[in-house]
Amino acid sequence: MTMAAILSHPSSSAVRSPEAAPLSAASSLSGHHFRQALRLSTVPQVSAPAPRRRISCQTLATSSPASVSFNGKANTGLKDFLHISDFDKDTIMKILDRAKEVKALLKSGERTYLPFKGKTMAMIFAKPSMRTRVSFETGFYLLGGHALYLGPDDIQMGKREETRDVARVLCRYNDIIMARVFAHQDILDLAKYASVPVINGLTDYNHPCQIMADALTIIEHVGQLEGTKVVYVGDGNNIVHSWLLLASVVPFHFVCACPKGFEPDEKTVEKARQAGVGKIEITNDPKEAVKGADVVYSDVWASMGQKEEAAYRRQVFRGFQVDEDLMKLAGPKAYFMHCLPAERGVEVTDGVVEAPNSIVFPQAENRMHAQNAIMLHSLGL
Repeated sequence: MTMAAILSHPSSSAVRSPEAAPLSAASSLSGHHFRQALRLSTVPQVSAPAPRRRISCQTLATSSPASVSFNGKANTGLKDFLHISDFDKDTIMKILDRAKEVKALLKSGERTYLPFKGKTMAMIFAKPSMRTRVSFETGFYLLGGHALYLGPDDIQMGKREETRDVARVLCRYNDIIMARVFAHQDILDLAKYASVPVINGLTDYNHPCQIMADALTIIEHVGQLEGTKVVYVGDGNNIVHSWLLLASVVPFHFVCACPKGFEPDEKTVEKARQAGVGKIEITNDPKEAVKGADVVYSDVWASMGQKEEAAYRRQVFRGFQVDEDLMKLAGPKAYFMHCLPAERGVEVTDGVVEAPNSIVFPQAENRMHAQNAIMLHSLGL
């Protein structure tokens, strides 16, 4: 079979309802054919505000949506992507390997691999975002699909219409749903009632797509994820929760250095520690934490929905800025990462962002490649 024949292999474009039959193995490009195509292509290698709101996942004990799903997804081969810890290590690493393969194919200029041809994705944005929208929409388009943007005023999920109703309507029009929302319960409810895969584009509790992109970036630059030391400096937020959940599946050393009172969710920390896979540390001393780090990671001190606390947090977080001196303590081989957008001069200096060992922009690019692989896995392609 020629490469053109392999890459143009037809895939099913039917939208699956709750009563739909399982995906046919012949309806999509197989992993074997994909890798064959890849080999044949040419690839160049102030005053204190109200008390801080704590974010926790009240349903971690039942984090696998299949057990509470009303939609029959478990019988179709379709999979939600809500928490990294819903999957085992082998699955996570296979998704990351697929991300590398698809990235290489796109970088080569290959544009005939179209596994999403005839498929549509609904993108729900309760929280606006440049990277999440552009990376999902562009990635889905480059692989043959069409993405629909639904902004904060288009649905008003939970206000104008109940989340369960939104889920059951959108899944009858679309093959996959991505949502970037505030309340974690919203993403759980979307997955519970939708008959198509639901991808967690971010919640106040976690951000699994970002951390998959981060893992891909670390593998590309450090050479591996297992055994590395990743040190996060800043607020114990949704990014930290996803790092903790990844460390409960893949063995590496994760350290969160944050001010007292801004630690990550205790149940999530305990879940990661009880897994006995990665080494987990929570500390209030960033200078000690970064010593020997492979990666020093930062994020804004006041996330969306916390901007009224920004001035107060700048006072509390003094000493937690990632500057040139902190990077020197980490060592000459340490990379700097940031999920962006960055407030230069606040949680990180301009010099650190622009330094040769900063990999924030390759990290941002990898959002698209990691998410493409996540969507391929979720759709069983």
